[in-house]
Amino acid sequence: MAGVCLPDRNGDLLPSYRQYIIGLDLIRQVLIRKDLIKAGFNVFQKRIMKKKIVKKLFLITSVLFLSHRPANAQERLPAGGQIPILAWYGIPENQTTLARYQEMKDAGITYQLTTFSNADAMQKALDIAAKVGIKLLVSCPELKSEPEKTARRFMNHPAVAGYHLMDEPALGLFPELANLAKKIQSVDGRHFCYVNLFPNIADSVQLGTSPYLEYVREATRQIPLSFLSFDYYPVLKERLSRTWYENLEQISAEAKRVGKAFWAFALSTNYDDDHLTPQTLASLRLQVYSDLAYGAQGIEYFTYWSATSINAASIEDQRGAPITAAGKRSVVYDRVKQMSEEIKNLSGVFFGSKVVWVRHTAKGMIPSGTIRLTALPDAVKVLETNGAPALVSLLENGENYFLVVVNKDFLHSMNLVFYGNDSVRRILKDGTIVPSGAYENSMEVDPGDATIYMFPKTQK
Repeated sequence: MAGVCLPDRNGDLLPSYRQYIIGLDLIRQVLIRKDLIKAGFNVFQKRIMKKKIVKKLFLITSVLFLSHRPANAQERLPAGGQIPILAWYGIPENQTTLARYQEMKDAGITYQLTTFSNADAMQKALDIAAKVGIKLLVSCPELKSEPEKTARRFMNHPAVAGYHLMDEPALGLFPELANLAKKIQSVDGRHFCYVNLFPNIADSVQLGTSPYLEYVREATRQIPLSFLSFDYYPVLKERLSRTWYENLEQISAEAKRVGKAFWAFALSTNYDDDHLTPQTLASLRLQVYSDLAYGAQGIEYFTYWSATSINAASIEDQRGAPITAAGKRSVVYDRVKQMSEEIKNLSGVFFGSKVVWVRHTAKGMIPSGTIRLTALPDAVKVLETNGAPALVSLLENGENYFLVVVNKDFLHSMNLVFYGNDSVRRILKDGTIVPSGAYENSMEVDPGDATIYMFPKTQK
């Protein structure tokens, strides 16, 4: 029959039919491969489409995110570290609890100095402080009686900041302190030894010598200190102590001469009847920003815990501290907390900064030992305080200069007139950066407060 091929007698297909079957099989394989290719292409096409959809969704969400960012989102000043904040007369030994140390941490305190009755009590405080991220200065009797052994016990503890040797020593004690420091450092060379020096209002009997600069220079010469520390509580009820800024000049200059940093104080308690009571945010700001404007690399609050009875006054009456003698928070706790937050946010300005110069303005006399402002950096065209007393400091840090203007009046606001070129920007309290031109050229600076400007070091 036409169109039909039969097998031969052996059951094999005749040649023509065999070729026909082979041809059909080839066609079938081609069709199968085509279907596979098509299916593969469809999968590939779907993947491509999926990637395009994902990319479009990413772009859409990015646009939506950017369009819904806060209108005031601004650049923030980076910081290479944080200014240490030390609390003197910190948490008492009988209050060594996690809750108390967390309370201190919440106030922005990073270091604490409390003298403990023995090394075991010191150990307990260190263990608890480590849980909240506070560091302590080792201060217990064993540090003096067995310095090497005590240093060896605590040197690897994560909460150790350093070793407290003595507060306000006379010059005659310097050799003893030097020997103690060397014994500690022979075991632990990583943590600092701490001595706090007298202010320049101490008399020659207290200092053990005269003049004051000899006392400071002998301290740096004899005692192996990592940094200098001195206390001065300048904010009286209605005025500032007359020699405070001279003392800052002296300590800052000596620290620069020997290539070391210095730490300085802010009074956070009553102290005595002559001083402001209680400490206001303005008085805290004035002390802290003046210290930092002179190059201080650590701030010390005196005190954190009220050190005297709530019923018995003393010559140095530390009532009215952030935590009262009864263990309750005073209004100063919240003020210290706010001040500490400002220090933290502005560490990008002050941490690691170097003083270029410090000047003062006033209608009449400026503090003894200081220099009057007579010239400005090229980037600043006008800086006027209308005769109000102000501190003006030029710091350098990284690739930038920072101009710090402090209102030295802790009772009244100051009018500041400022014009800068286009390179000048202003640093806000939260560390954000804005063009200086975003603000009026004439502005009010709150009592004791500081206004900070930044411009690149390419500007003289």
